[in-house]
Amino acid sequence: MKLRKASAAAAAVVVLSLTATACGGDSGDSAGGDGGGKITIGIKFDQPGLGLKKPDGTFAGFDVDVATYVAKELGFDAKDIEWKQAPSAERENLISNGDVKFVAASYTINDERKKKVDFAGPYFLAHQDLLVRADDSSITKAEDLNSKKLCSVTGSTSAQNIADKLAPKADLQEFGGYSECLTGLENKAVDALTTDDSILAGYASQQEHQGKFKLAGLKLSDEPYGIGLKKGDTELQKKINDALTKMVSDGSWQKAVTANFGPANYKNEPAPKIDATS
Repeated sequence: MKLRKASAAAAAVVVLSLTATACGGDSGDSAGGDGGGKITIGIKFDQPGLGLKKPDGTFAGFDVDVATYVAKELGFDAKDIEWKQAPSAERENLISNGDVKFVAASYTINDERKKKVDFAGPYFLAHQDLLVRADDSSITKAEDLNSKKLCSVTGSTSAQNIADKLAPKADLQEFGGYSECLTGLENKAVDALTTDDSILAGYASQQEHQGKFKLAGLKLSDEPYGIGLKKGDTELQKKINDALTKMVSDGSWQKAVTANFGPANYKNEPAPKIDATS
């Protein structure tokens, strides 16, 4: 009889534990925060000035500052953030699979992406440009790329814009990260790197690259950066939009812009108007 009673008691404990887990065990990654949970955010790990994983394991950049501010408004301290690498070609998958709560990774809002994910923002307006070697004067307009080797990353809207509209005869080389393109540019394996001017400015301003490269100064497109989140999560979208609005109004947005882009003398656009229908 004692054995039966012990077994019954143990079974009850298991049932109670499972019930507690089912009722409250998944609260740590909620949009509003619960005072002790974690939030996983997708960013780039290889974009100086925007999202960069430093040798000491910490993260820096404008997107990091924006995401940290938003997370705080959602109820999460900086220590509660788990950063996840979000390469351009994987951002939609990370969101739809639930691997991240949201993505802030130089993520241009466009109609094709809006079929798969929703966006908060925009929180920044960049423009597509070209980065070339400092001593190269042969590329002054987009059409000059038709006889050149052009580098960008897989999944980039910038690469597609060049291939489809601006220089269809350019020899397009696509790699997994911008760092690979930059190495190719320095080694003369490619003639130009294309992406957003904010990203290019971040690379050009790094101490080890100063004087080696220059921006062509072409505004080849408008690139409104948004925060990507799971489709249909209107509650989270509104909370993030409110956080971005507050970040601009209290001066934190401009402070982050100056801190991350100021060393490159980058002339950024004013904070764009939030589009609640993104």
